Amino acid sequence: LLLHRHISNSGLPNLSTCCALHRDLALANPTKMRSRFVALLASSQSHLVSGFISPALKGRVTISSSSSTSLKSSSMKELAEKVLANPKFPPEWPFSPADFERTDESDDSIFYDQPRLVYHIDDYAVRALTQYYSHHLKDGDDVLDICSSWVSHYPEEFKGGNVVGLGMNEYELSQNKQLSSYVVKDLNRDPIFPFQDESFDKVTCVVSVDYLNQPLEIFREISRVLRPGGECIISMSNRCFPTKAFRIWLQTNDLEHIFLVGSFFHYAGGFDPPSCEDISPNPGRSDPLFIVKAAKKGGD
Repeated sequence: LLLHRHISNSGLPNLSTCCALHRDLALANPTKMRSRFVALLASSQSHLVSGFISPALKGRVTISSSSSTSLKSSSMKELAEKVLANPKFPPEWPFSPADFERTDESDDSIFYDQPRLVYHIDDYAVRALTQYYSHHLKDGDDVLDICSSWVSHYPEEFKGGNVVGLGMNEYELSQNKQLSSYVVKDLNRDPIFPFQDESFDKVTCVVSVDYLNQPLEIFREISRVLRPGGECIISMSNRCFPTKAFRIWLQTNDLEHIFLVGSFFHYAGGFDPPSCEDISPNPGRSDPLFIVKAAKKGGD
């Protein structure tokens, strides 16, 4: 269902076919829906190109790929990992303050006051993220986990250096056994990190970037506290607290989320070009999981 919004209209079935596809979805008719979707893909020889994105982004940003990919052979993983292959970012920050407004603008400390000692992605996605970290965190790394909680999903065998959690709920942070220390701070009130320049080798953020309503300032801070060559790893799924997620996130889909986060790295400055990895463990059967990451410029 995501694909038909991201492909060229050359050879794409007409609008009535697409409307019928959505109607079958609304009527929960999976057999008809699947047959129409297969027909849509089979009849289209078009390619993944720029410009076919949600109205929330239309006219402001462009998703592009340096090489066209046949839809008949493209998987969601291939599409996701091509979103940032050759993005066409506008010269200036294209977003407005309204894009980062939320349904619930009450004090976040109220919303996060009660501890939630639960996972915010399913067990399969948790294991996939921990496995990913096992290849990207090195013993001795100083790590900052922003929007941290009672668990950071790092491998049990990981022996970090200074591992700091920055989050909203003190009890949750106190239960995180992988942290050396923690700081309670509302980054939506004050996006400045209470850390010195070039303090960390890695910065992680697990399925929470959609709650940060000042992302440009946050990503500038990430760049500031990373050492040259250090890496920021943003993991994303399709779950959220909708009243606290910013508006443009709710108006866009998984592929566009990848582009959004890639743009945050781009406009913050100080980073090498971002990239995406789709590490979804069981596509279509468990939570999707995407990594958008970038290294701070100046590394070896």
